[in-house]
Amino acid sequence: MGLDRVLSQDEIDNVFRKLRNAGKRDDPARRAQPYDFRRPDRIAKDQLRSIHILHENFARNLASSLSAYLRAYVIVNLVSVEQLSFMEFSQCMPSPTCLVSLGMKPYDGNALLELNPALVFPVVEMLLGGTGKTAAPVKREVTEIEQSILEGFLRIVLHDLKEAWKAVTPIDFRAEAFETEPQLLQILAPNEAVVAVSIEVRIGESSGMVNIGMPSIIIKMLRQKFDQQWSVRKTESTAAERERVLRLLRPAKVHADARLQGMRLPVEDLKNLEVGDVLCFDQPLDKPLDLILNGKLKYHGRIVTNGRNRCFEIDELHVI
Repeated sequence: MGLDRVLSQDEIDNVFRKLRNAGKRDDPARRAQPYDFRRPDRIAKDQLRSIHILHENFARNLASSLSAYLRAYVIVNLVSVEQLSFMEFSQCMPSPTCLVSLGMKPYDGNALLELNPALVFPVVEMLLGGTGKTAAPVKREVTEIEQSILEGFLRIVLHDLKEAWKAVTPIDFRAEAFETEPQLLQILAPNEAVVAVSIEVRIGESSGMVNIGMPSIIIKMLRQKFDQQWSVRKTESTAAERERVLRLLRPAKVHADARLQGMRLPVEDLKNLEVGDVLCFDQPLDKPLDLILNGKLKYHGRIVTNGRNRCFEIDELHVI
């Protein structure tokens, strides 16, 4: 059988078509991932998960704090943590509502806290001595007097939020401005990304939402601090390791020195002291003495006797 055969035009076109398709599959540009340079403030999903855990702790602490403050059984549940544009975040809020612009010192920028009217008015009623049970939902703006009444409630929310963020970095959340219409509080550009945290607060039969919007660009700046937080957790010592360190420290000796702190004396006066001179110490008889351990002041107390032995009775711990 002869191997010489003339290819048809269709067969030649198929060969070149296959070569072109293979080149496209090997093109590195096809493996590139799209990146939106207009949204450089997007944060990674693992950081969102860390923020989710952080605000779960915030919700648990807030439930305890509000229960004590309102003297009622309060349930706080974290509903969602997601990333939205500021426009999308503001459009999800009811109108009117209670909006608070939050400073985030030492970082530049502002966060947004929204207290749902379904939560605000029952809280105001409870703070004024009522039961918080409203017959129908109230749909009106929060007055300046009601804002003043809510300051204590808001102070507790911001305190627990600050304590929750201490695990990552100290942030001083401060209320800077109040507003009732989402469209009027333009603290961010409409297309700027925010991390939206939605929390449900249930007080008896009433329930409402607390929404927090934090600029993603600030949270992205804290990426290294989030990583450090997890690395510290991973390297936390076990109970066996702590027991081993304590076992090594038990036989160590500490030098205890009870001192009567007196006046300062110039060297010239010290050289001129003679027999019969009296030194006046600035130490009243009822003032406790200092107990110094290895050169550091730790306790205050007084000298006592136990049989033939002199002892030091500790009255209080020295507070730095």
